[in-house]
Amino acid sequence: MQLDKRRTLIQFTKYAMVGVMNTLVTLILIFIFKTLFGVNEYVSNAIGYVGGLINSFIWNKTWVFQSKRGVGREAIKFIVGFLICYGLQLLAVWVLNEHSFLGDVLIDFGFYTVSGYAIATLIGMALYTLLNFIYNRLVTFRV
Repeated sequence: MQLDKRRTLIQFTKYAMVGVMNTLVTLILIFIFKTLFGVNEYVSNAIGYVGGLINSFIWNKTWVFQSKRGVGREAIKFIVGFLICYGLQLLAVWVLNEHSFLGDVLIDFGFYTVSGYAIATLIGMALYTLLNFIYNRLVTFRV
C-alpha cells in the first residue's frame, strides 16, 4: 500500500512538471505565431493550445504513466478527458465567480489587485489538475 502511494505521488509530481512545461510550450507557440509570423491572435492562441495538448499527451504517455499501449485509443481518451476536465473547471470558475461571494472580492495589495475571478480561476486550475490527473491515471493510461 505504501509503495502505491509513493508511486502515485511520483506520478503526480511528474504530471505537475509536464503541466509547467505545457504552459511554456503554449505561451512560446502563441508568441512565435502571433509576433514573429503575424498570425491572427486567436489562431495563434489555438495553435499554442493544440501544441501544448500534443506535448502533454507525449510526455504523459511516455514519462509520467509510461504506457506501452497504442497511441490512437489513448489519444482519443486523452482529448475526451481534457474536454471533460476543462468543462468542469470552467463550470467551477463560473459558479464561484457568479454565484458566490468571490464575485465581489477585490483584494488590493497596493501594487496589485486580486479579483474574485482570479481566485476562482486558481481554484478552477487546481480542480482541473487534480481531476485530469485522476482521469488520465484511471482511464487514459490505466495503471
